[in-house]
Amino acid sequence: MLSEAMAAMAAAGGTAVVQAASTDAWTGLRERLARWLGRGNPQRENAELERLDQTVGDLDTAGPAELERVYLRQEAAWQARIESLLESLDDTERAQAAEQLSALLDQCNPHGGVSAGQGGQAVGGNVDIRADHGSAAAWNMGDVTLGNPPQPGPPQG
Repeated sequence: MLSEAMAAMAAAGGTAVVQAASTDAWTGLRERLARWLGRGNPQRENAELERLDQTVGDLDTAGPAELERVYLRQEAAWQARIESLLESLDDTERAQAAEQLSALLDQCNPHGGVSAGQGGQAVGGNVDIRADHGSAAAWNMGDVTLGNPPQPGPPQG
């Protein structure tokens, strides 16, 4: 059984995989994580690269209605994969692997953990969005109609 800190690190690894997919950070994370999971075995490393590519494919092909479910499933799968590897190691190897994983995750998010997936926005500081004089303001407004809403009551006409 993993310590709470190791389990949290595995969870962070699963999250990092899914958040980095389809971003500029993906290539670096993909290669480093495959190497870490492969533990020096080129065949295992290639198998991990294929799994990572499948993750991106699953996320890219998920429709809007299923994206969150696919995201959560992939995140949990990578967390379990990382936990499984850590559990398979003896105490000395586990400590070394945890240190390597921590460094790998730090490289993926060098700016305080700020990252965004496809279509997302990430901010590493304060954001101030204001509206005045009857206007509307938002980071992403989508389909907005401004004007007076209809009055409540029975339909007219």
